[in-house]
Amino acid sequence: MGSKIEGSSALVARRDPYEVLCVSRDSSDQEIKTAYRKLALKYHPDKNANNPEASENFKEVAYSYSIVSDPEKRRQYDSAGFEALDAEGMDMEIDLSNLGTVNTMFAALFSKLGVPIKTTISANVLEEAMNGTVTIRPLPIGTSVSGKVEKQCAHFFGVTINEQQAEAGIVIRVVSTSQSKFKLLYFEQDPHGGYGLALQEDSEKAGKATSAGMYFLHFQVYRLDSTLNALAMAKDPEAAFFKRLEGLQPCEISELKAGTHIFAVYGDNFFKTATYTIEALCAKSYEDTTEKLKDIESQILRKRSELRQFETEYRKALARFQEVTNRYSQEKQSVDELLKERDNIQSSFTNAKIASNSGTASNLSNGSNGGSSSNRIPGDESPGDDGTADGKDKYGKKRWFNLNLKGSDKKLG
Repeated sequence: MGSKIEGSSALVARRDPYEVLCVSRDSSDQEIKTAYRKLALKYHPDKNANNPEASENFKEVAYSYSIVSDPEKRRQYDSAGFEALDAEGMDMEIDLSNLGTVNTMFAALFSKLGVPIKTTISANVLEEAMNGTVTIRPLPIGTSVSGKVEKQCAHFFGVTINEQQAEAGIVIRVVSTSQSKFKLLYFEQDPHGGYGLALQEDSEKAGKATSAGMYFLHFQVYRLDSTLNALAMAKDPEAAFFKRLEGLQPCEISELKAGTHIFAVYGDNFFKTATYTIEALCAKSYEDTTEKLKDIESQILRKRSELRQFETEYRKALARFQEVTNRYSQEKQSVDELLKERDNIQSSFTNAKIASNSGTASNLSNGSNGGSSSNRIPGDESPGDDGTADGKDKYGKKRWFNLNLKGSDKKLG
């Protein structure tokens, strides 16, 4: 298809997502979903092991669907194309578990290290469901069933609800005390008699077990996708905070009508079977919890909107902080250099004065030792060997610096 995804980076020579999925811009969510299912099944790596082109097509289809199936991303793309998505740092998780044995081993390793890795459902499971050839076990409301499912296989269950239960809402949950890795799936009835995958939840560790759940209530419910923009967060640690609430996405299906609904437990372990217990409950007994959930999710949505605005303010402030920090460093360096230059200038003055004083002291010393009269202080006569100065007694007159400056009546001798 002339496009390529490397890892989770953006596409090169990307095609219009609507063109890739063979749908129009005004197609409904259901039409887009149906088109994606058919193409994903057609190009699924499990069915095209020796066809590299099919693998690339599968990635392109998945990438395109990740755009047009998300209301916000679809709006951004419709208004400004790929540039709007690139500005948001959109990334896509690639399914490593279905790209060959080596990559399966890498996926298992990354999973053990806690790196979030998206895995898709086996093409065989999807095809059997689409053809309506799967075995469906009954799961009445208020009951539970335990079992073991092989890797990349699924056990299907039919949950039948009446009008009252549909209005109150239902909860489907799966727990594995052996901490198996699995997926909880929900399938919609296809017009041709089969079942198409509509929702999926990956198991997560909860204490000493792993669990996954789906709840269908009488209002819009949300799911938190912890892997959303995971790679973007790795590149920018601060984005881990600002993008965290972006993982709260509205479920495509919030309530179920009366009738039979199909769920499945899919073995998502890489090398072994998954043990599980699945249970179907009516949400009537969870009225208080339901209201609390409705309230807290509305708070999170408001907080998400606030954070989007705050991130813009924070980024600007951070850039300004970086600017003034850089200026601080520059100013500090400038002041240090000026003071250093000033010290050098002062030092040159000081060193020159010391040299001059040293020379004068040397001359005085040389004059007294050499006996030169030109270096003597006037009136300061040195006594001769006989105790006289110029033939007079050394006590005959006072030295000039012993003169009586106060007008003493004493006369000089």
